[in-house]
Formats: sequence, C-alpha cells, structure tokens
Amino acid sequence: MQSVFSMSKTAFEIAIGLTGILAFWLGIMKIGEKAGAVQMLAKLVSPLMKRLFPSVPANHPAMGSMLMNISANMLGLDNAATPLGLKAMKELQDINPNKDTASDAQILFLVLNASGLTLIPVSIMTYRAKLGAANPADIFLPILFATFFSTVAGILVTSFFQKIEIKNMVFISWFVGLCAAVFGTLWYFSTLSAEAMGVASAFLGGIVLFAIVIFFLVLAAVKKVMPFDAFVEGAKDGFSTAVTVIPYLIAILAGIAAFRASGAMDILMSGVVVAFDLFGIPADIVPSLPTAIMKPLSGSGARGMMVDAMQQYGADSFAGRLSCMFQGTTDTTFYIIAVYFGSVAIRKTRHAVFCGLAADLAGVIAAISIAYIFFPPVG
Repeated sequence: MQSVFSMSKTAFEIAIGLTGILAFWLGIMKIGEKAGAVQMLAKLVSPLMKRLFPSVPANHPAMGSMLMNISANMLGLDNAATPLGLKAMKELQDINPNKDTASDAQILFLVLNASGLTLIPVSIMTYRAKLGAANPADIFLPILFATFFSTVAGILVTSFFQKIEIKNMVFISWFVGLCAAVFGTLWYFSTLSAEAMGVASAFLGGIVLFAIVIFFLVLAAVKKVMPFDAFVEGAKDGFSTAVTVIPYLIAILAGIAAFRASGAMDILMSGVVVAFDLFGIPADIVPSLPTAIMKPLSGSGARGMMVDAMQQYGADSFAGRLSCMFQGTTDTTFYIIAVYFGSVAIRKTRHAVFCGLAADLAGVIAAISIAYIFFPPVG
C-alpha cells in the first residue's frame, strides 16, 4: 500500500509538471494548424495517396478527409486528427458496397493510423523533460526512423492482401527517396562514436524542431494569422490535456507499483530473461518490453509503462529511451479498430487486425535496432 500511495503522489506531480511544456507545444501546433501547415502537408502527400487508394475517386470527399487526418497525425494534432479520421471513415463507408464488411480503403486507412507515423512526438518529449532527461528531444530522430519502418511495413503488408499496384513511379520515387534518406542518416550515425552520436543527434533534432517552430511562425505571418491568439488557444488545450491525463496516469502507475512491490514484476521479467537467453536475445530490452506489449491495447497503459521505465532506470537510460521509442513508434491498434470501425457499424474486419499488428511488430523491431545504434547500452 505504501508503494501505491507513493506512486499515486508521483503520478499527480508528473501530470501537473507536464502542463507548461505540453501547453507550449500544443500552442505551437495550433499556430501551424491555423496557418495552413496541415493543408500544405496534405497537398504534398496527395499524389501518393491516390495510388494507395485506387478505389476512392480522386474528387471524393473521403480523399480530402483522409489526407487531412494523416497530416494532422504526422504533426501530432491528435485533437484534430480523430474527428477527421472518423469523418473519413464515414465517407469511405458511403462507397463501401458491403456495409458490415471493411473495404480495402478502410483497412489501409486504419493501418496508416495504427502505424503511428508522427513527425513530432510532443507528449513523449514532454514526459522526458519532466522526468529529468538531459536532452528530451534526443529521441526525436530515432522515433521518426522507427515509425517510418512501421508505416512502410503496414503499407506493404496491406498492399499484398489487397493486390495494390505499388510498381508505379510515384510510389517507387517516394519509397526509394525516403529509404535513401533514412538509411543514409542511420549509416552516418553508425560511423560516429557514442559521444559524437549523442551530440550530433541532439544538435540535429534541436535544429529540426526549432526550424519547424520558426516555419510555423513565418507561415502564420504570411497567412495573416494572429500567432498569439492561436498559441493561447492551443495552450488551453495543453492545460486541459494535462488535467485529463491525471486519473489515467494515477490508475496505471498505482497498478504497476502494486504489481512491482508484490514481486510479480520481478518474477515475470526473470522468466522473460531466461527465455531471451535461450534464443541469444540481449536482456537489455527486457525492461522496455511492457511498453511495447501494452501499446497496441491501451495508449494510457503504455504511457504508464513508459513513465515507470524512466522512473526505475532513468530517462536517459537505454531502457528509458527504448520505452519512449516503443511509445512513439506505433499507435493503439485495437483501440483504433474498435473506434473507427465501430463508428460505421463494421463487424467483419477482414485482414485489418493482422496488418495493424504486423506494422506494430515491424515498429518494435525497428525501434530496438535503431536504439542500439543511437543509444548503445553501457557495459
């Protein structure tokens, strides 16, 4: 009980401490949203979307809603992304010939959401800052790379089931270009020493994030958007979000504290270590695995596991950083399936679950591999 009470207090302090940083980032995001950053990103990915969704007419409202939803997700605008996603799902349902069965377009759209492609992991950086990370943004590039592999895997697996023609110049150009950028960057970082890699990653991540903030402000000036008013509106969302998360964070962390204090967590982790030894898998990733296992089931549960790992091992430990990468690499697959398909009364999900979990697995494997490149364990 002492562990439960202590962790409940800690959870409350963490949630309150999130307020300032979360309000800042959501304020910046609101400036970008009102200045038209979402629309610009939608136009950029439009050619690729038309090839991935051949059954959706180019001028159909669903295409616009999907573009806006995916763009909002990439910018971390969850409050805007979910309504747009539900709107897109209903519009896709209008052209779905079998109303109780998920169409190819609906499944691929769901997989793209479940793969969790996000350019700026705002909430994760916020938690890292609160829990004492030396550089909260040092997981920015690793998460971006890992979620890239998750999204690509989701597209490829779904394309196999749906026989989507991906051998066209638009898809190949996007795929080759992005892969070249990702693998080139990973190769460059792999040639650096651990100290130089940390400095380069922190510098590049900070420069990119600062450049995005400046771009949003310049775009707001060009579009004659009042940045202060937009920032305040978004910051209010940040405050309400921080308050909203308090009961969930307390419930999850109190449960984890009880589970850990009882000794059950140690028994479970010991069993996992023995199993890993049999297959020659490093035990360094074991403390982070609860986050990866929980993420497809519950976003708040995975968040609690991530916070617990950073508290137990340190925000800048290998386990702490890898937990953050697991949290940021994919989304809550089963929750998304339930909400999105439930909103249009779809009962037969076909291959949606398999494709979503395949994307999750690819993201987990990519996160582990990239973590060993960027944050090799000491000793």
